[in-house]
Amino acid sequence: RIPAGPSRPVFYMDSTEVTVGRFKQFVQESGYAYGGNWNEVSKFSSTDKHPMIWVSWLDAIAYAKWAGKRLPTEKEWEWAARGGLKNKDYPWGEDRSLARDYTNYKRTGGQDKWDGAAAPVGSLKPNGYGLFDMSGNVWEWCQDWSDSDKGFKELRGSGWNNNTDLLWVFPRNSNAPNNRNDDYGFRCVSGSP
Repeated sequence: RIPAGPSRPVFYMDSTEVTVGRFKQFVQESGYAYGGNWNEVSKFSSTDKHPMIWVSWLDAIAYAKWAGKRLPTEKEWEWAARGGLKNKDYPWGEDRSLARDYTNYKRTGGQDKWDGAAAPVGSLKPNGYGLFDMSGNVWEWCQDWSDSDKGFKELRGSGWNNNTDLLWVFPRNSNAPNNRNDDYGFRCVSGSP
């Protein structure tokens, strides 16, 4: 449960990104025609406990509907990523040197056991709201369009193959709703937007 803020109603955000195992269950039970490549998924997210990757915004929306949830708005995502901290750069505060405790990002000097891949969800410390991987691991699809032409959807959070310059709370990415990538994933929310 994410506490209400100024002009924000209470909403509930999943504590982790949707896993490969949960997405497989969705495909099997719903008959959804996933157009991605499972071999590519397993290359960077090798177990059912890893975040589902190679998902488009359309895939994420279909899953959320099946689960009785939705994707977060960009404002909800940012509010949740801050974990109750105000005016801080990272989901854990201001100290960039703590990044390895909270986020999986591009390898530096062999310090990471997930060499060039996503980490299983919940492997690192959560933020103040108990949410894992709000920075790094996978970019997360949001509901919002990033442009007035409605050609691109927002992604937030940065991925496993990004450097520390994208671990902040506010970096944005965007892509067409039908595009997939090796570090695109998502998590769901429930409650009114």
